[in-house]
Amino acid sequence: MTGRLPSALEHVHKIAAADDRQLAVFLDYDGTLTPIVSHPEKALLSSSMRQALRALVARATVAILSGRDLDDVRKRVDIDAIVYAGSHGFDIAGPHGLRKQPAMEFLPKLDVAEKELGKQLTGIPGAWIERKCFSIAVHYREVEESNIPNVNRAVNEVVTCHRGLRRMEGKKVYEVLPVIDWDKGKAVIWLSETLGLQRRKMRSIYIGDDRTDEDAFRALQQRGISVLVSEQPTATAAIYSLKDPAEVECFLRRLVACLPADADS
Repeated sequence: MTGRLPSALEHVHKIAAADDRQLAVFLDYDGTLTPIVSHPEKALLSSSMRQALRALVARATVAILSGRDLDDVRKRVDIDAIVYAGSHGFDIAGPHGLRKQPAMEFLPKLDVAEKELGKQLTGIPGAWIERKCFSIAVHYREVEESNIPNVNRAVNEVVTCHRGLRRMEGKKVYEVLPVIDWDKGKAVIWLSETLGLQRRKMRSIYIGDDRTDEDAFRALQQRGISVLVSEQPTATAAIYSLKDPAEVECFLRRLVACLPADADS
């Protein structure tokens, strides 16, 4: 879909009261729960957003799927009842021993690729590597425009040299990931099946702002509601929109107010 989507804020009662089923809410982190910032370390969850999440967890099943490392996003949110998926869904953990790591065999290749990228990017001011367990992020937000093609070339060369790895583009970042049939969409489907969401006939809502979230939007086209966080109209598989994390927080608070107090979380 292209153009301006209907606002999820304006349709929160419709979203919450579509039927009598309970909710499962999936959320991205950066750009969704926190604003996009110049450096990932600065993306701190506000106390008011954490309060909104705590209120939501009491009424619904909640999962956060992030490009960040699992331990990083879990530490930043710090709510035990939430399911966390790091590295774009490649590293999942949750209550009651929930665990999924579908790409363990790719770790040695990622180790080698990380070293090669470090050498390739030496001398490009502003470019830096963030190693996560199951991916390598090459950040170029602070790289001069004339140098960005050099960053792009370096990433392409390393990925080309290593069969089994692929490149993915995000917001001012290139990610190197394992080549397997797995993404945020597959992670959402796996979580839905593993947590028994379909068996319990729960409705799913996914809220995200990045290209990686489009996989989840598409996965939920026949089984849930998708919300894009963006101030600009853009091509998307989502059916609703919110402008920014402030609107996400407002939506979550209104959603909680619409849900029955005895919802099974």
